Amino acid sequence: MSLYEASVPQFTKMLKNLGRWLDSGAEHAAKKSFKPEVLLAARLAPDQYPLLTQIQVACDSAKLTCARLTGKEAPKHPDTEQTVEELRARIQSVVGYLETFSARDFEGAESRSIGLPFAPGKIMSATDYLNEFGLPNFYFHLNLAYAILRHNGVALGKTDYIGSLNWRDG
Repeated sequence: MSLYEASVPQFTKMLKNLGRWLDSGAEHAAKKSFKPEVLLAARLAPDQYPLLTQIQVACDSAKLTCARLTGKEAPKHPDTEQTVEELRARIQSVVGYLETFSARDFEGAESRSIGLPFAPGKIMSATDYLNEFGLPNFYFHLNLAYAILRHNGVALGKTDYIGSLNWRDG
């Protein structure tokens, strides 16, 4: 599997799922007569990021991983979102950015070395970066967003998390 196949389609799919979870959260808030932004401040533990930040970081993880793998510049998002609508726009912006990539952008990426701002002087192969940091970091924040919503009563299940599957006749 190429680095493109292992990253862009999955990031895109899961960010779209995240958008649907956020919509479910807003619907839940409406049914329970509270503002959906209340959910954005929710967290599972006092020392963890709230839902708002989990979504921002999941978006950043997807866009920065693909940018680093291809040597491109990722769009900047100043983390100013305060509403569900603003977060939806951020998710859509990142999905739109991911949709600009093609497999061709990733040609030769396997030979690229990736450095990270928090580890000056250290590098890793692009494949190791994707498998050991990019994907796990993305799923960490995505899972926490899902868990925060579930913890707050939003009716989400495993199929909401996994989303559509590429079935074919066997």
